[in-house]
Amino acid sequence: MEELYNLNVEKAVLSAIIFDPEIFEEVASFLKPSDFYLPFHQHLFNAMESLFEQELPIDEEFLKKELNKSGKFDEIAMIEVLSSNPITNTKAYVQEIKAYSNKRALITLATQIKKLTIEDDLDAAEVMDRVEQKLYEITQDSVSEDFRDSKEITVAMLKEIERLKELGNSKLIGIDTGFENLNDKTSGFGKGDLVIIAARPAMGKTALVLNMALKAIERNEGVAFFSLEMPAEQLMLRMLSIKTSIPLQALRVGNLKDDEWSRLSTATDDMSRRKLFVDDGGYATIHHVRSKLRKLKSQHPEISLAIIDYLQLMSGDARSQAGRQQEISEISRGLKQLARELEIPIIALSQLNRSLENRENKRPMLSDLRESGAIEQDADIILFVYRDDVYREAKEKEKEMKAKAEGKPYESTYQRKEEEETELIIGKQRNGPTGTVDLLFQKRFTRFVDAKSKSSAYEVVFESGNYDTSEGKIELPPI
Repeated sequence: MEELYNLNVEKAVLSAIIFDPEIFEEVASFLKPSDFYLPFHQHLFNAMESLFEQELPIDEEFLKKELNKSGKFDEIAMIEVLSSNPITNTKAYVQEIKAYSNKRALITLATQIKKLTIEDDLDAAEVMDRVEQKLYEITQDSVSEDFRDSKEITVAMLKEIERLKELGNSKLIGIDTGFENLNDKTSGFGKGDLVIIAARPAMGKTALVLNMALKAIERNEGVAFFSLEMPAEQLMLRMLSIKTSIPLQALRVGNLKDDEWSRLSTATDDMSRRKLFVDDGGYATIHHVRSKLRKLKSQHPEISLAIIDYLQLMSGDARSQAGRQQEISEISRGLKQLARELEIPIIALSQLNRSLENRENKRPMLSDLRESGAIEQDADIILFVYRDDVYREAKEKEKEMKAKAEGKPYESTYQRKEEEETELIIGKQRNGPTGTVDLLFQKRFTRFVDAKSKSSAYEVVFESGNYDTSEGKIELPPI
């Protein structure tokens, strides 16, 4: 196994630390004790860490005392370290130790795969999940970036300014959201943004992002869609309804007129050439999403947007004993890190707490997010979908059922609309204003469109401490 370690390199780095303790912190930012192959070298580096934390000298005498406490001192091995030739390019030696360590970790993983598969008799899905997680840990452990200096940052910023200049007076500097009114408020979704879209059931949680996805692929951009609730065929059916203006119900039963069959044929041909990638396995962890999205992005650089429907259906680490809130925290933080790594916005749908149904004003706010703490902290943009007609229709049905139960006649005054007014409430925007964007929801086609007839811009800022909660009710400002 000589190709999996180099004791001379390990001794050289340890010796360099003893002769110049100032470099320990820099070395420790790249290496940990287990990265060394020889057990004594592991113990010695561990002793160095202990002395550093105690603010004691990292020298021969103190190291000997520290190692003797645990019976780990080896005089011959120590002499070999001290007699090692001095080095100047410590970083190259440290990188070599790390490379050997990663090779050994991969060999260990290969052995573990065999054990998990044959001896432990786990199913393939469980084995792959554990392998994926371990591979990610090895990958993360091997990546350590230095600070970016002023020159690099300035050059990068100049390039970004030049890109913005080429856009002219366009307000859109990020990824097109697909809606002019929303672009005006956000300037588009930023590369690296985590965007949360939240709503109560029946508000069109899923429909809105399908509209966004359709407009993106029609711009010849790529979209990755993780559907944890709906099969890919149903997603495509809804997108075809949006695209063709054929009612969704008609598509579901195949009850189409001749001209509609023609429109459907043209639309399906077009969609078959678009860059839409759907994972509808119904199960996803942050490791699963990270692994699949990295691979897809490397194969298809045109991917400009990823969508997850929805966040609360994602699973945490099955072996974790942490509560659900901690799991959601890990998921949202992982999605934010992944968005930055791949330089694309990631849109995650989220549930809202049922408690808002008890309020008279049912417009959502940040505290209505389920497991809201971590989501609110990690998200760059949080959007709430609100359609008042959903509540009006529900209230009317409730009155009708109550009248029937009492044997009384009831004549409904509620009339369904072809287009329902929709408020897209910007509850948080890290780099822009909060407020409300006006859309229209064309229910037959599950399609959202910009509301052209009215202004989209009154600002709604929900701040803590402004409401009387003494009786468990929150009075919101009128909208």
